[in-house]
Amino acid sequence: MNAKIFQLSFFILVGCVAAIGNRVADGADPGQFKIATFSADITIPLGHRCMGIIKTKVKQIDDPLEAHGLVLLGADSPIVLVALDWCEVRNGAYDQWRDALAAAAMTTRDHVLVSSLHQHDAPISDSGAQRYLDTVGLQGELYDVDFHARCIDDVVRAMKAAVAEAEPLTHIGLGQAAVEKVASSRRVIRADGTVGYDRGSGSGGVPAYAAADDGEIDPMLKSITFYHDTKALAVVSCYATHPMSHYGKGAVSADFVGIARRRRQLDTPPTKQIYLSGCSGDVTAGKYNDGAPAMRAVLADRVYQAMKQAEAATVRTPLDRVALKMGSLKLPFIDEPAFTRPSMMQVLENEQATVENRISAAMGLSSLDRVERGQPIDLPCLELGEARLLLMPGESFVHYQLMAQQMSPDRFVMTVGYGECWPGYIPSEQAFVDGFDHGWRWVARGSEAIIKEALQPLLAPSQVAP
Repeated sequence: MNAKIFQLSFFILVGCVAAIGNRVADGADPGQFKIATFSADITIPLGHRCMGIIKTKVKQIDDPLEAHGLVLLGADSPIVLVALDWCEVRNGAYDQWRDALAAAAMTTRDHVLVSSLHQHDAPISDSGAQRYLDTVGLQGELYDVDFHARCIDDVVRAMKAAVAEAEPLTHIGLGQAAVEKVASSRRVIRADGTVGYDRGSGSGGVPAYAAADDGEIDPMLKSITFYHDTKALAVVSCYATHPMSHYGKGAVSADFVGIARRRRQLDTPPTKQIYLSGCSGDVTAGKYNDGAPAMRAVLADRVYQAMKQAEAATVRTPLDRVALKMGSLKLPFIDEPAFTRPSMMQVLENEQATVENRISAAMGLSSLDRVERGQPIDLPCLELGEARLLLMPGESFVHYQLMAQQMSPDRFVMTVGYGECWPGYIPSEQAFVDGFDHGWRWVARGSEAIIKEALQPLLAPSQVAP
């Protein structure tokens, strides 16, 4: 079934009632919605660290890092969506972003959806981790706290200015297109029959990795377009892959997804282009990318072409509903000896350990603090007419994106990754069975069952009258 036929099929189906807790979050009367779009520069300064633990700090800026977002007005409370060209935002820093944007938009934290795109030549922020590092003389090693605060201020200021000029929102358009020769699973079956998750972002130069099939991916780039009558005001695009061509040498970049977004923006100056990364903890460009610098432009063009095709396939329909459902997750902290509090404290306080290992320990301690105080992860699902935009935490595997689509087969479901990022990788149960293990994982086995249970009320199929 092609994308256009698929879209037409679900437009005839009725919607389900949305709620946040017991509070109805249905939209205002049709025609009463408004939208505001905004952007701000959030490029880190020279000398800053990328990806939290990359040894080489920033020496040059290849291209800027940006924040792009929108505010939806006319539902029970304003709803904010922001996409950051950063690797991850975690724990207290994530709360800091949401609280500041909520206050400025006169809404509540649960109405603010913040997602990182997860480029690796970009920063990680975690206020709890940095406080741990401060206690052992490693001030500013994870991230620049003052710069981080200025970025939030700049984004808030841009958002406020945009809200003052919000435009009517009357229609929504849904489209999708396949991205050719970008995504491939980390999971490969080796020559001896064993399973490995070691096909990284630049593995295409290894014959065995290039020859292995794509594996489990979602090949579709999905787009949601917001209209005032026939005027396109904003397009939100989402595709599930790690957004890295090459990285780690001290050059800041929004990488190939940022390049594709900017190129598309040049095509459509009046229409705000916002890009989000899907659930792609186990998806990279590793089959199709050998890590050569020239491949960045090649991968960017492939994503750009899919963005154009998705918008060309878009079906526009009146928007009669904007609402928000909210679930929550309490994922179990990793239950391995190296991640106990005493073990992580020992690494943090060990002056002979590498700075990068001490940073990892600090991030683990910050996340353990959160788990022990019982703070859940918000799991928001934005309802836009017949579309659903679901924000998942951390490096959720693509299995969860496909699961979400299967749970709501009569809907257009856009699943976004890299919301609250403290869990790091969130493997599927099958990946645990396969023996997936990585130091960038702070959750334990059993997470899939918890996530599945939380998703069901958010994405239950509509009850269609006979």
